[in-house]
Amino acid sequence: MPIDLTLEYDDQNIFAKILRGEIPCRKVFEDEWALAFDDINPQAPVHVLVIPKGAYVSWDDFSAKASDAEIAGFVRAVGHVGRVLGLVEPGYRMLANIGMDAHQEVPHLHIHIFGGKPLGPMLMR
Repeated sequence: MPIDLTLEYDDQNIFAKILRGEIPCRKVFEDEWALAFDDINPQAPVHVLVIPKGAYVSWDDFSAKASDAEIAGFVRAVGHVGRVLGLVEPGYRMLANIGMDAHQEVPHLHIHIFGGKPLGPMLMR
């Protein structure tokens, strides 16, 4: 079942507060389109979150409503972060949880970048 595109963005979510500078973060990268920062509860030696600067609930919301420039800028930022962290050669995992079934915890689009060790299979069998 797709995310309801009519779901309104909650500007009090933790990532919105980080973007406004109300909550500190350990920045890895920032440009006009995206902010990348270390996850406060890392699940791998490298665990970075990359968020768009626009108010988008999910990938579904972002892909439907963002401008071409925002989409290109965000996708490029995600790739840049992987390169800056030195993860391209050994490999890394990108993950975006969309909605309740996928356990999306913060209603602001975010890409997890995991790396720094062999990560094993994606899902338990």
